[in-house]
Amino acid sequence: MKKEDILHLEKLMNFLSLHFLKKNHWEDVTKTEWSYIVAEINDLIIRDNEEKGIKKTADILGSNYLYEHLIINKLKKYYHNENSVLSKPNLAKLSLIVKVLGYSNYIDFINSHTGAFNFNDLRIDMDNARQNTALLDRLVGCWYSYNRNLPDNPSEAKDNRIWRSAMEIYKSETSGEYYIERSGGDHHKYFGKVTAYSDYVFIIMNSNTFIRQRHFISRIKDIKEKLKNPEYKLHELHFISTCISFNQEPIALFEIFQKADRKTFIADSISFPIDSDEIPQSIIKQLEDTEANRIDYR
Repeated sequence: MKKEDILHLEKLMNFLSLHFLKKNHWEDVTKTEWSYIVAEINDLIIRDNEEKGIKKTADILGSNYLYEHLIINKLKKYYHNENSVLSKPNLAKLSLIVKVLGYSNYIDFINSHTGAFNFNDLRIDMDNARQNTALLDRLVGCWYSYNRNLPDNPSEAKDNRIWRSAMEIYKSETSGEYYIERSGGDHHKYFGKVTAYSDYVFIIMNSNTFIRQRHFISRIKDIKEKLKNPEYKLHELHFISTCISFNQEPIALFEIFQKADRKTFIADSISFPIDSDEIPQSIIKQLEDTEANRIDYR
């Protein structure tokens, strides 16, 4: 293996560490936790086969594949001695892993992760204000965001479609801050910070491939009273989202965040026809009213 191959493999292992355990580096993951990640990936592989109607028994990973074959025999061996002679890992198996996470193949995964997220570039602190951490803790988890990219002139709309983005909000183990990672078209990735003050939620988001910050703001009325009920759950949030377009004009959009079950969560973005059965009717009803959802920023 060349050093480049090692760096690519390390990128995958760091991605798996963060995706499944919210740990930033593969070295922070224990042998038992790698077995847990394998089990999660195997469940995704089996479910993918079932959804595609494949009757052949799914080709799953061995319980110690990640830890023994990739961590011990590749990464740790290399970093112990950079002159070690290492065979390349099975590309088909690496592609199998990333395919169930939304990528076409292993090369597609590597090409989609050419830059690192720099959360420190995003600042949304407010002096002399206390964060509503009780609300932030309720936001942690998997979400889908639904929006319609509307042209300046409604008559110019050529396609009646809704874009669904997959995202996850989580609390950093090291900094204690709340982060969000979001998918986009062609496996494009956004990353951001989340905070809440009183009954307002703020998100500032950027991309690792081009500069186009997005800002989200939402208000949950009477949240202080609602949080007194330990059974209270947040299922849906309505955001006003703004971003800077390529011609430097601010664009404002109405977006709906809907909580998703981690077990059935698909970490990918999909464009649906507005009459698709896969979009909740309540969301279609709100997004169909394009005039009500158009925000005049001028």
